[in-house]
Amino acid sequence: STLHSPLHKLLSSHSTVVLRTMASKIEDVVLLHGGDLSSDIAEQIETKLPINGTTHIHKVAMSKSKDFKTALLEGPLAKPTTLAIFVAQTIENEAPPETAGACIRFFKRKTHPETLLSDKIQFVVLGLGDSNLLLDRQHTAAKDCNQVAQALDARLESLGGKRFCQRGECDERTGLLEVEPFIDMLVEKIKECL
Repeated sequence: STLHSPLHKLLSSHSTVVLRTMASKIEDVVLLHGGDLSSDIAEQIETKLPINGTTHIHKVAMSKSKDFKTALLEGPLAKPTTLAIFVAQTIENEAPPETAGACIRFFKRKTHPETLLSDKIQFVVLGLGDSNLLLDRQHTAAKDCNQVAQALDARLESLGGKRFCQRGECDERTGLLEVEPFIDMLVEKIKECL
């Protein structure tokens, strides 16, 4: 019955609120990119990120296996106050660019425990695709050409990662019009968590 006392309920709800607030705070931002377009968009994001005395920005190439594993899983950035922004490009045959392959393949591994990313990072995925590469170009949109981002987003969550905000999807055929609004939304959300 002590578990159901008003004091216990108050303390339980208070600690839940405190934990949620702490988990949403952002101290470090890791920008992960692979491929020329992905790197260009990562630079655009970097220039718009709010910088204060306590937030640090780290750029990590998806091709450097040791770097992204250390940043997200083992090193001092592997903590709930780190936001990992994956700029994931899809090229022909629903594949990532060669320079992003190491990172994408690593997270796809079936041998990872469901807790791989638990209490380590928050994440967001921005997908870059080109519906010109699809056979039926008449009825396609960004959602049809961003398979790498869609799969990565779902996989990061299934490995225990905490989604910071909804995935963004952009299409080169339409001039990547979705990039700017996504970056603006992301920056505003980050500002709320500083």
